[in-house]
Amino acid sequence: MIPPGPGPHRSRPVACPWPFFGRQSAGIMPLIRRLKNRGLARLYTRFPILARRFTESYTPRTNRDVPWTPLKKPLSESRLALVTTAGVHHSDQPPFDMTDPDGDPTFRRLDADRPRADLTITHDYYDHTDADRDINVVFPLDRLRDLEKRGILGQAARWQYGFMGHIDGRHLETLIHVTAVEAAARLKEDGADLVLLTPG
Repeated sequence: MIPPGPGPHRSRPVACPWPFFGRQSAGIMPLIRRLKNRGLARLYTRFPILARRFTESYTPRTNRDVPWTPLKKPLSESRLALVTTAGVHHSDQPPFDMTDPDGDPTFRRLDADRPRADLTITHDYYDHTDADRDINVVFPLDRLRDLEKRGILGQAARWQYGFMGHIDGRHLETLIHVTAVEAAARLKEDGADLVLLTPG
């Protein structure tokens, strides 16, 4: 609102014609942040040298406590599950939260028996234009089916898992100690012998 000024109409407040600077700015800022992230993702795709400079300046979190677990049976007898951090989910599932700058540590359980057209991507931190055309770019379930038909892979698991890969700040501990643990337990219940992790 514009504060009333002097004159005969000073008792009538006037609505601010620029709501961007008013109370509505709180709702607009997440949209602006999303547009900025999408723009940067496309810029990094168009100019790989910028992406390289960004990744070179980034210090990833390391974990040296995870034991190596060798595969106990031939690949041709194994059940393989996909776990993707590319933001893949079914279109009727809640999308990943893109308004939180620290990301979304939750996951979506994906049914491999449903049509590929039911899959979509919610992720602002990489350019998924190609994956929107062919989901196998980041979620190669059809390629697993091909390997299965050729006898190279025993079986593609019925249930796959989708995460949103941009996780930071307070959500890192949630991902490591809560949601990743739950997903691993479900993979074990599903009878998966090994997992193929695909990034976005």
